[in-house]
Amino acid sequence: MPNSPTDNIIIARLTGTAKRHTRRPLSADQHDAAVTELADIAAGRADLLAQAAGLTAGFYGGHPDEDRHLRAAQLCIEAGADVSQVTRWTEEGHRRAAHARATRQHR
Repeated sequence: MPNSPTDNIIIARLTGTAKRHTRRPLSADQHDAAVTELADIAAGRADLLAQAAGLTAGFYGGHPDEDRHLRAAQLCIEAGADVSQVTRWTEEGHRRAAHARATRQHR
Protein backbone atom coordinates (compact mmCIF):
# COMPACT_ATOMS: atom_id res chain seq x y z
CA MET A 1 0.00 0.00 0.00
CA PRO A 2 1.50 3.37 -1.00
CA ASN A 3 2.18 5.99 1.63
CA SER A 4 -0.11 8.94 2.07
CA PRO A 5 1.34 12.37 1.31
CA THR A 6 1.45 13.01 5.06
CA ASP A 7 3.44 9.80 5.60
CA ASN A 8 5.89 10.84 2.89
CA ILE A 9 6.41 14.19 4.61
CA ILE A 10 7.08 12.45 7.92
CA ILE A 11 9.58 10.08 6.26
CA ALA A 12 11.35 13.04 4.66
CA ARG A 13 11.50 14.81 8.02
CA LEU A 14 12.83 11.69 9.72
CA THR A 15 15.49 11.16 7.07
CA GLY A 16 16.59 14.79 7.04
CA THR A 17 16.68 15.03 10.81
CA ALA A 18 18.65 11.81 11.19
CA LYS A 19 21.17 12.92 8.56
CA ARG A 20 21.51 16.34 10.20
CA HIS A 21 22.41 14.67 13.48
CA THR A 22 25.17 12.64 11.84
CA ARG A 23 27.11 15.59 10.45
CA ARG A 24 29.45 15.37 13.42
CA PRO A 25 30.11 12.95 16.26
CA LEU A 26 27.47 13.13 18.98
CA SER A 27 27.99 13.19 22.71
CA ALA A 28 25.81 10.82 24.72
CA ASP A 29 23.40 13.66 25.52
CA GLN A 30 23.25 14.77 21.87
CA HIS A 31 22.63 11.18 20.80
CA ASP A 32 19.77 10.84 23.27
CA ALA A 33 18.32 14.16 22.09
CA ALA A 34 18.53 13.03 18.46
CA VAL A 35 16.71 9.78 19.21
CA THR A 36 14.06 11.67 21.17
CA GLU A 37 13.58 14.17 18.35
CA LEU A 38 13.11 11.35 15.83
CA ALA A 39 10.65 9.55 18.10
CA ASP A 40 8.70 12.80 18.49
CA ILE A 41 8.54 13.32 14.72
CA ALA A 42 7.38 9.73 14.18
CA ALA A 43 4.69 10.07 16.88
CA GLY A 44 4.46 6.32 17.41
CA ARG A 45 4.79 5.35 13.74
CA ALA A 46 7.38 2.58 14.03
CA ASP A 47 6.61 1.66 10.41
CA LEU A 48 7.72 5.08 9.17
CA LEU A 49 10.90 4.96 11.26
CA ALA A 50 11.62 1.56 9.68
CA GLN A 51 11.01 2.92 6.21
CA ALA A 52 13.31 5.90 6.80
CA ALA A 53 16.02 3.66 8.27
CA GLY A 54 15.85 1.03 5.54
CA LEU A 55 15.65 3.40 2.59
CA THR A 56 18.57 5.43 3.93
CA ALA A 57 20.74 2.38 4.56
CA GLY A 58 19.83 0.74 1.27
CA PHE A 59 20.01 3.73 -1.02
CA TYR A 60 23.43 4.81 0.22
CA GLY A 61 25.01 1.34 0.35
CA GLY A 62 28.42 1.63 -1.31
CA HIS A 63 28.22 5.44 -1.32
CA PRO A 64 31.35 7.31 -0.15
CA ASP A 65 29.37 8.58 2.88
CA GLU A 66 27.81 5.20 3.61
CA ASP A 67 28.96 5.21 7.25
CA ARG A 68 27.17 8.49 7.91
CA HIS A 69 23.96 7.19 6.35
CA LEU A 70 24.17 3.97 8.35
CA ARG A 71 24.49 6.07 11.53
CA ALA A 72 21.38 8.00 10.46
CA ALA A 73 19.53 4.73 9.91
CA GLN A 74 20.66 3.50 13.32
CA LEU A 75 19.24 6.61 14.98
CA CYS A 76 15.87 5.82 13.39
CA ILE A 77 16.09 2.25 14.66
CA GLU A 78 16.92 3.45 18.17
CA ALA A 79 13.98 5.87 18.00
CA GLY A 80 11.64 2.89 17.77
CA ALA A 81 11.62 1.57 14.21
CA ASP A 82 9.84 -1.71 13.61
CA VAL A 83 12.99 -3.74 13.01
CA SER A 84 11.01 -6.49 11.30
CA GLN A 85 10.43 -4.06 8.39
CA VAL A 86 13.92 -2.58 8.04
CA THR A 87 15.31 -5.33 5.78
CA ARG A 88 12.42 -5.00 3.33
CA TRP A 89 12.96 -1.24 3.12
CA THR A 90 16.72 -1.66 2.80
CA GLU A 91 16.14 -3.86 -0.24
CA GLU A 92 13.80 -1.20 -1.65
CA GLY A 93 16.54 1.39 -1.06
CA HIS A 94 18.98 -0.77 -3.05
CA ARG A 95 16.39 -1.05 -5.85
CA ARG A 96 15.82 2.71 -5.92
CA ALA A 97 19.56 3.41 -5.99
CA ALA A 98 20.02 1.02 -8.92
CA HIS A 99 17.14 2.70 -10.75
CA ALA A 100 18.65 6.15 -10.10
CA ARG A 101 22.03 5.00 -11.44
CA ALA A 102 20.43 3.51 -14.55
CA THR A 103 18.45 6.70 -15.13
CA ARG A 104 21.60 8.82 -14.91
CA GLN A 105 23.40 6.55 -17.40
CA HIS A 106 20.67 7.00 -20.01
CA ARG A 107 20.78 10.79 -20.02
